[in-house]
Formats: sequence, structure tokens, C-alpha cells
Amino acid sequence: MKAVKFSRYDTVDYLQTEEEIAAYLDAAVEDGDPALIAAALGDIARARNISQLARDTGMSREGIYRALSGDGNPSFATVMKIANALGLRISFRPATSSP
Repeated sequence: MKAVKFSRYDTVDYLQTEEEIAAYLDAAVEDGDPALIAAALGDIARARNISQLARDTGMSREGIYRALSGDGNPSFATVMKIANALGLRISFRPATSSP
């Protein structure tokens, strides 16, 4: 029996354009899980350059990783600071009701 070989998958490899990043974050927000949203922001941060993000936010790299990990619980202020530094805008719209 031939061994199955798997290749490494990292979402960051597929976050190349602004449109891809926006669609990825929109999908996380649609899910509604705060941990998933934070993790998606973490993926975007890694795709963009964590070191530069740390300089732009005044946070440590470790602090960013910790806040945006699946176990992190960042404050809304932290999420806003990171989103702004990434060039992202958080907006709200009315929730649509299901029929």
C-alpha cells in the first residue's frame, strides 16, 4: 500500500489580495464566533507581517499572537487597534431575519 502524502496547509498562503482578506474576514464574522473572528484577524496579521503590525499598534508581537489566538479574548479596543493598523474598517449593518 502506497503511503499517502499530505502537504502543509496554511490559510495565510491564500490571503494575498484585499478582496481575499475581506472575504475571509466576512466569512468569520458571518459565523458569529468571537474566537473565530480573532483567529481570522490573526491569520490576516500573519499574512501582512506581524512585526510591522506590532510597530504600528505599539503592541508586542507576543501580545498580538496571544490576543488573536483561539484562546485569546481581546478587548474590542484591541480588535479595533489591530483592524485599523491592518487597514481594515469594522462596520455594522442590520441583521437580516430568517423567513
